[in-house]
Amino acid sequence: MLRYGLLYILSLKICLVWGQFKLETDPFAASFFARNITKEELKEDLTELSSDAFEGRETGSSGQEKAAVFLINRLRQLGAENPCGSTEYYQNIIFSYTRWENLSVVVNNKSYHHLRDFVCYQEENQNLPMFKANEVIYMGYGIDDPKYTDYKSDNVQGKIIMINPGEPFDKDSISLISNSHSPSDWNDNISRKLEVAGEHKVRMVLVIDPKIRERVSKNRGQIVGQKLQFGQIPVPKTPNTIYISPELAKDIIGSEEETFKQNRERIEETGVGRPVHLPVEIVIQQHLTRNVLFSKNIMGVIPGTDPALKDEFVVVSAHYDHLGKKGNSVFHGADDNGSGTAAVLEIMETLQETKKQGIGPKRSVLCIFFTAEEKGLLGSKYYSDHPVIPLEKTVADINIDMIGRIDPEHATNEQYVYVIGSDRLSSELHLINESINNTYSNLDLDYTYNKKTDPNLFYYRSDHYNFAKHGIPSVFFFSGVHEDYHKPTDTVDKILFDKYEQITKHIFYLTLELANRKNRIKVDVKDDTIYNR
Repeated sequence: MLRYGLLYILSLKICLVWGQFKLETDPFAASFFARNITKEELKEDLTELSSDAFEGRETGSSGQEKAAVFLINRLRQLGAENPCGSTEYYQNIIFSYTRWENLSVVVNNKSYHHLRDFVCYQEENQNLPMFKANEVIYMGYGIDDPKYTDYKSDNVQGKIIMINPGEPFDKDSISLISNSHSPSDWNDNISRKLEVAGEHKVRMVLVIDPKIRERVSKNRGQIVGQKLQFGQIPVPKTPNTIYISPELAKDIIGSEEETFKQNRERIEETGVGRPVHLPVEIVIQQHLTRNVLFSKNIMGVIPGTDPALKDEFVVVSAHYDHLGKKGNSVFHGADDNGSGTAAVLEIMETLQETKKQGIGPKRSVLCIFFTAEEKGLLGSKYYSDHPVIPLEKTVADINIDMIGRIDPEHATNEQYVYVIGSDRLSSELHLINESINNTYSNLDLDYTYNKKTDPNLFYYRSDHYNFAKHGIPSVFFFSGVHEDYHKPTDTVDKILFDKYEQITKHIFYLTLELANRKNRIKVDVKDDTIYNR
């Protein structure tokens, strides 16, 4: 690391224009110390984090634990202090998780395939190692309403039933429940139908889904992944539920197809549902495990130098988990999010140098490496619900997630970064970031994903959101999605280190400025979309 001295100004380009919003950190000093952030040092940390030794840093895995140890050792090495009380630089988190161990459907000795012929959600099912039946009872739409019921004449306790989505209409397209052309509340409410099945003590519900391909496409990760949540996972109160393709339903109906059609016609004509008993040999296995998993948020703090300000904190954050190892393939996660993690380390190390030379930070700076971001921002959610530093003392969160590559929209210009959220709660945060760029960085600040109409919803998809929803000004730096996103090929050799260094320096300038300002930035923008999700 470079040393700060009286002659440092001679080595700098003199900055006379401080941008459109006055900055309060000496720009010469900030520029001098930013030279400590080098692509060589970024590459050293990033190469380690994305190596095979850490096995893709899957939440709760031995590889992620190795990454946690690496980060704690680096925080100690650079002189950051432990803010976590009795534990050393980390916040323990206990997750429960579910996972399919065995899942099969066999009808008349023919096997069917999950995610093609049928879909099972973990949260809608209990462990059912073996379920055999010699009939499936077709229960129409699975509705039990004073105006129309499919449960009038049959005992379905302990049985397996099959239902259609939607609701019955007569030949004039009038709903038998709403008595109008408009559907009733039953039409799209599968949950209500499952609750009714539970009240009738049904054991299993097969829901015929004409759009099962679309269901699989939208929910594949949720269906097959290891689903984490805090605390004990509740056992569902509704019957086990399987969504089946029309083709599988047709195989279950078998030779009773004509009876099945007549039943549908009778409902249209008479408004009375009537169960159809379908003789079929069906065997279903749903071996679902519910277990406990341990992981950590890693934290370090550089205490502020100003007695009047050191009890306020600027947070700089990044998630250090990734997707782990699938078979022999390691999902290295160099850009996602080794790049953000290594950047935070370099920023903290540089801030420590500024502190040694009396340039700040006047406020304390807390770095947090979050776990379980890839599982749904769970590490940051846990922190915001159980903060080590009271949220009212948190001035801002600066979050870094993927800053080492370019996306197709910037194929001819790598000198850019997406800025997301800077103006959502604080106009000052936005103006300061713009002024930092005008004074030092000269990046192309792209606000495409900051728009409230952004269909990607990136504002809600990284860890800063769990600060913003508590009213803490937050900004998310991001360089976009590329062809190696969430693939084993997201490797360190593809990082654009000149770009990476430049963005990391920009975030250092912003962090130091927020920490050194006489007054904390104000929350002066109301954005209801933050709180109402």
